[in-house]
Amino acid sequence: MNLAHKVAVVTGASGGIGSATARRLADAGARVVVGYNSKAAEAEAVAAGLPGSGHRAMRIPMLDTAVIREVAATVERDYGRCDVLVNSAGFTRMVPHPDLDALTDELIDAIFAANVRGPFATIRAFAPLMKRSGDAVIVNISSVAAITGSGSNIAYGGSKAALDTMALSLARVLGPEIRVLTVSPAAVDTSFVPGRTTAMVERVAATTPLRRVVQADEVAQAVMAAVTHLTSSTGWVIPVDGGKLVG
Repeated sequence: MNLAHKVAVVTGASGGIGSATARRLADAGARVVVGYNSKAAEAEAVAAGLPGSGHRAMRIPMLDTAVIREVAATVERDYGRCDVLVNSAGFTRMVPHPDLDALTDELIDAIFAANVRGPFATIRAFAPLMKRSGDAVIVNISSVAAITGSGSNIAYGGSKAALDTMALSLARVLGPEIRVLTVSPAAVDTSFVPGRTTAMVERVAATTPLRRVVQADEVAQAVMAAVTHLTSSTGWVIPVDGGKLVG
């Protein structure tokens, strides 16, 4: 997994999966842009703790296309390339599926804006620079909720299904210079979902064939496999779910 001289951009890198992915990429020799929205201190700490040099934290808000384009221009100016883009940023809230009224229009719009429009805007901004690499990879972090219709709320699963389908289209139009893959975890024991406890995650994990909670670093390992090993794959979804989809 040698990524020496490569540049990677990770959105949502102040969170559990994003920070684990940033560490894996840096361990492999990449210079990493640690993207964040509001958690500047956390992102700076992640960047400072990465092995190697050339890392930096940059604000990449999923809801502001103009800022995303500015970040892409800055990466081009300061690094001259972008070889890996990991879309790990996202948003959700716990809403019981039967409570349709609690899933308001405003919450639905916020979820789809962050989980679908934001990743697309980021890919759109970075694609020209990545195409010049000639062998670039985009990895979107999705969820098995896209397939099972489970998850934190109904709209969240729908937004991740949209992300999965969007990757199919992007794989067609961005190849052969850019591969597009999706890593789809089950519930990971992080703070991503407000109000979700470790006990809740463990109960779900206990119903899977492997009967253990998926760890953030295991998702990061799948990202690394997509980047460095699955060199003839594009447009596909890689589950990291303890067997939930078959259990």
